[in-house]
Amino acid sequence: MSAGGEVTLARIEDAARMLAGVAQRTPVDHASSFSEMLGAPVHLKLENLQRTGSFKVRGAAYRMSRLTADERARGVVAASAGNHAQGVALAAQQLGIEATIFMPLGAPVPKLLATKGYGATVVTEGATVEECLAQAAAHADRTGAVMIHPFDHPDVIAGQGTIGLEILEAVPDAQTIVVPIGGGGLVAGVAVAAKAVAERQGRSIRILGVQAAATAAFPPSIAAGHPVTIDRAGTIADGIAVARPGEHTFPLVRDLVDEIVTVDEDHLARAVLTMLERTKLVVEPAGAAPIAALLAGLVPADGPAVALVSGGNIDPLLLQRIIAQGLVVSGRYMTIRIPLPDRPGQLARVSELLAAAGANVVEVLHTRHDLGLTLNDVVLQVSVETRGPNHQRDVLEALGRAGYAPEVAGD
Repeated sequence: MSAGGEVTLARIEDAARMLAGVAQRTPVDHASSFSEMLGAPVHLKLENLQRTGSFKVRGAAYRMSRLTADERARGVVAASAGNHAQGVALAAQQLGIEATIFMPLGAPVPKLLATKGYGATVVTEGATVEECLAQAAAHADRTGAVMIHPFDHPDVIAGQGTIGLEILEAVPDAQTIVVPIGGGGLVAGVAVAAKAVAERQGRSIRILGVQAAATAAFPPSIAAGHPVTIDRAGTIADGIAVARPGEHTFPLVRDLVDEIVTVDEDHLARAVLTMLERTKLVVEPAGAAPIAALLAGLVPADGPAVALVSGGNIDPLLLQRIIAQGLVVSGRYMTIRIPLPDRPGQLARVSELLAAAGANVVEVLHTRHDLGLTLNDVVLQVSVETRGPNHQRDVLEALGRAGYAPEVAGD
């Protein structure tokens, strides 16, 4: 049962029938706080609550369900830093197929352990996903195993497109669907499904794609008219850090996605923190990209919008760093450097000023060993909790009125 051909609504509906016993039908929740920000109803499609914590199981399972008996007997192979790995491993377990997954050496430990827990053979070699893809391809050539690409196959795209069907069943009047973009399989499948269903309803629907600015391969590819490879910079959104669009996904994204926007690292960190605080949900940075676009004012307020939260698999250590960065970005944590004369009472005076301004001191460093200081000077570095940008400005002004010259560390 070969899987060539185009991605159609009929194919996506077939995928939905097949996935009924494998993937969960994740909730679509109304988000009142985000609705207030946008000025229009906002709903969240929570694929972070999917089995394996990501949408990836949908495409992987549908792809493998269409393998021939001979192909199944040869097993499957994949390469991934985490979410695709878990999706392939679970789908293979459900379908009784042996799976080998190549993961980079720096793959998050929770994703590594989860992939092994689903019964896959995990090989950790290579520094990047690209190196792992090459190793997986070599393994396929050597053993005959079927390569399960993370995004660039019609069946994978169709499997991801089942999310589009579920969104419009839950929110039939949705005007905009906001989707994270890596290689393009998710947004391509959702766009095919949503546009076809909306056309059947006699209306249009807008698909907005979101990429991490550090690794945004689609804008230059669309400008060039074909997929191009970019230099991949570091990003906390590793799940969408793809350096080149797929050959199958590119034309679908070019023709069906209405706009692609990018968000920076601060936007992503703030989105993860906001989701944690407002919705009590743990979301990985790639999954939070649509929320980042919403918070950055990049989503049009022209009717009900659905933000596709694509995954929730995040290393706890990374989450800790992201929360800290999110607090800084949202104006709720600030580190101040204050040059002081080296005489008794200065630390106490600054502490009193900070307390009077309502800033909670978290950490203090008092040093004489700073470049540019004279023998009669010291530097006080104070980290404080604040209530937002306006409160931070009040704290700095209070120190200034008292004769100090505070500087915000990192500015």
